Amino acid sequence: MPSSPLPPSAAEPEVLRLSPSGRRRRLSAVLIVLGLLLAGTVWGDDDAFPFGPFRMYSTRNDPNAPVISTRAVGVTAAGEEIKLSGGQVGLRRAEFEGQIQRLRAHPELLGLLADAWTEDHPDAPELVAVQVVHRKFGLSDGRPTGDYTDTVVVHLDLEDDGS
Repeated sequence: MPSSPLPPSAAEPEVLRLSPSGRRRRLSAVLIVLGLLLAGTVWGDDDAFPFGPFRMYSTRNDPNAPVISTRAVGVTAAGEEIKLSGGQVGLRRAEFEGQIQRLRAHPELLGLLADAWTEDHPDAPELVAVQVVHRKFGLSDGRPTGDYTDTVVVHLDLEDDGS
């Protein structure tokens, strides 16, 4: 049995075509975005994202250069170090590392870490200082050598408030 033609309402809609000026504008926009991506790839840095690469994914470190690990520690009167980073005081490592320059300019902000520690650990020994420490781990061919050095980059002596 032969099929009957479709009624006019079920027919495909008419294809709309861009005008020549619309095509030029769209092509110009594409060329601008591609130009920004190319420039960002060659000269950009993390701050230029999405037109620049994330360096942590697009480059590699020297396999013989030391790796730096940043940590915050509280120091007790006995000289014992208590870890204050890594979520111990409600601050993730990346969040903390992003504040290093601010902490160097305002070391008194480290007192907030001590306050948070004391609040969460009331029975712990009293802290007399808070430090931000960079630990540089030695590498050889991308493998740890076991050697490391610690450098205190920010230090705050906590004052005794008499309580």
